[in-house]
Amino acid sequence: MTTDTTTPSDYIEKNSPLFIKVAFALFLGGFATFALLYCVQPMMPVFSKEFSVSASESSLLISMSTFMLAFGLLLTGPISDAMGRKSIMIIALLLSSSFTLLSAIVHNWQLLLICRALVGISLSGVAAVAMAYLNEEIAPRHLGVAMGLYIGGNAIGGMSGRLISGVLIDFYSWHIVLGIMSFLALICAISMWKLLPPSKHFEPMPIKFSKLLNGYLHHIVQPRLPWLFFQGFLLMGAFVTLFNYIAYRLIAPPYLLSQAWIGVLSIVYLSGIFSSTTFGSWADRFGHARVLWIAVVIMLSGALITLFTPITIVFIGMVIFALGFFGAHSVTSSWIGRCATKAKGQASSFYLFCYYIGSSILGTAGGHFWQSQQWNGVIGYIATILIISLLVALYLKRQTLKQQ
Repeated sequence: MTTDTTTPSDYIEKNSPLFIKVAFALFLGGFATFALLYCVQPMMPVFSKEFSVSASESSLLISMSTFMLAFGLLLTGPISDAMGRKSIMIIALLLSSSFTLLSAIVHNWQLLLICRALVGISLSGVAAVAMAYLNEEIAPRHLGVAMGLYIGGNAIGGMSGRLISGVLIDFYSWHIVLGIMSFLALICAISMWKLLPPSKHFEPMPIKFSKLLNGYLHHIVQPRLPWLFFQGFLLMGAFVTLFNYIAYRLIAPPYLLSQAWIGVLSIVYLSGIFSSTTFGSWADRFGHARVLWIAVVIMLSGALITLFTPITIVFIGMVIFALGFFGAHSVTSSWIGRCATKAKGQASSFYLFCYYIGSSILGTAGGHFWQSQQWNGVIGYIATILIISLLVALYLKRQTLKQQ
């Protein structure tokens, strides 16, 4: 069992007014980040039709963002280690809102991809920095819950981005939809700026490239961190693959769903609010090693259930899949904070670098399975990824229990 009874009094305790304020502010940050990142996902068939591109090519709208976000994390994490947490996050949200607005007015496929890449690199200033802020300011014994709430915001953001864009695209052009998403992100940025208190435990670390490299090398040679980085790569790759191509399946026979209904199906992300906080609490109580593998099994089960034809069963499978993913991501994210002994911002950055590289590489590769073998091929591909993920989780469990 993982415990920590040495919490200094100036750390933020669970259920305190400040804890609620911080949780809500970072909830908004996670909401805006994932709403902007994934609002294009349910519109992929629309982009395929308008720009005459394949499903795999259309997925580049997400992959370009996540790829640039991943590389941005290697810079924004260390920059925040030197300059502070709050200011970096606010600037990042304002920039991502601006680039989303820019993407709403272009009419060229290549320019649209460039705008999405700029959105991704801007959002990198929120993703890793928010995790580092929580690791520094929240009482260690409550970190799993706090991280779960933040990831719950991510889940609602991802759901809302898909839901709003999926419904609106039936009534308005994609240009107007992206403009609306830009405005919502701007509201979140202003609210976050007003609510989030400055860091109390932040200690500036001047940017030195030699020290930066040594920090990453330090994390890579730790006994558990590399496996947790790899776990993020696998989990996110499997997750984004399913939601990238489920729309193509559901607009085709026998379903023939409208874009609005496909957007509504994004409510499966609500399961992420429950699972991220629940698994985060279980990780604090029972230990990360004991619960991570369970979340991966749940995720795999959900993926396999979507192979059935009835739409109700497919929806249930999507819910279970999302529940397992957000639980696994919550556990892995908070475990990074426990395992990193120094430069926590870099550790969070490198985890999310692997996480979003998994989204870019594995998510785009999944399109080839859709084109060649349709949904059976996609699920076979996802199942293979998750079996590897399960083996990693079981290995981490065995190694951790040996040390106890």
